[in-house]
Amino acid sequence: MAALDALARWPVGVAAGGVVDATGEREATGPVDEPLAWASVTKLLTALAVLVAVEEGTVGLDDLAGPPGATVRHLLAHAAGLGPDGAVLAPPATRRIYSNAGYEVLAGVVAEAAGLPFTTYLDEAVLKPLDLPDTTLEGSPAAGAAGPAADLLRLGRELLAPTVVAPATLAEATAVAFPGLVGVLPGFGRQDPNDWGLGPELRGHKAPHWTGSRNSPRSFGHFGQAGGFLWVDPEAGLACACLTDRPFGPWAAEAWPALADEVLASDR
Repeated sequence: MAALDALARWPVGVAAGGVVDATGEREATGPVDEPLAWASVTKLLTALAVLVAVEEGTVGLDDLAGPPGATVRHLLAHAAGLGPDGAVLAPPATRRIYSNAGYEVLAGVVAEAAGLPFTTYLDEAVLKPLDLPDTTLEGSPAAGAAGPAADLLRLGRELLAPTVVAPATLAEATAVAFPGLVGVLPGFGRQDPNDWGLGPELRGHKAPHWTGSRNSPRSFGHFGQAGGFLWVDPEAGLACACLTDRPFGPWAAEAWPALADEVLASDR
């Protein structure tokens, strides 16, 4: 597979990425051990920590949290009605409103229930078990992680074959939560429906989208404003991750889907 050769042509200063399956690395390129900002890809880590807390009984998906009538489940799926700045914009389960503030509320709920700072809980529940020694959360649990592409690829393997949560838990997290909700996918406009799981954004049949036309509708993941992403395609059995030093913009909206299509075409 030479699909990742395209990263060398991206209009960025630094690009590192790779492709993995459930058993290990398929290909990698660039400085994959250099820490870079994950931005909103952080939400995958935070969501996974919340799911661990659910399995442990520390919190429940249907525990009340956030705005009146909202739950942990609503917050994970951006369906609590919270706007990006924490203002209540809609009743729960009526619109898909992407909200960093919702993930900050989630982290607070877990921290209070566990009696630990959320960074400590994340470290014990996710980062150490997955051997992500160079990834840290400094700042918002919605967008404050930084770490190397090698760690992001390890997270991709986990989301192909889970070890810190049960397969049934991951299956629920990657199915549509609150189907049919309309919303805006940041950078790609209004989507009807704007399907989301309990943390991961779901490809479904969205257009335009940051994954490729060859990605199955079951593909899921997240991208960040720092210029990186992780997608997992369960039907292909592959995950692809990239981190860069250039913020998301039109260059990424063009380059990322093309890369995904190259990766999936090369695997056939």
